[in-house]
Amino acid sequence: MPKIVHFRDDCIGCFSCVEHAPSNWEIGEDGKATLKRSKKKNSTFVATITDVEIECNCNAAMSCPVGIIRVQDDNGRVIE
Repeated sequence: MPKIVHFRDDCIGCFSCVEHAPSNWEIGEDGKATLKRSKKKNSTFVATITDVEIECNCNAAMSCPVGIIRVQDDNGRVIE
């Protein structure tokens, strides 16, 4: 399954991910983006997504001004 990797500590809370993929993203009380249904793994948050969710989350990753979102395939390669 594809997955999203989010480096939340570096988030600036610009809302672009929420605008592109609101079913996967929300803004937390601290003003930073939160990846819904994710699990913390070291200093990142990881969530599996369906193939249908790839495009909107790739758009979210591309629009992130600080580049802290990665959408990866089953082999860990970044999907653009």
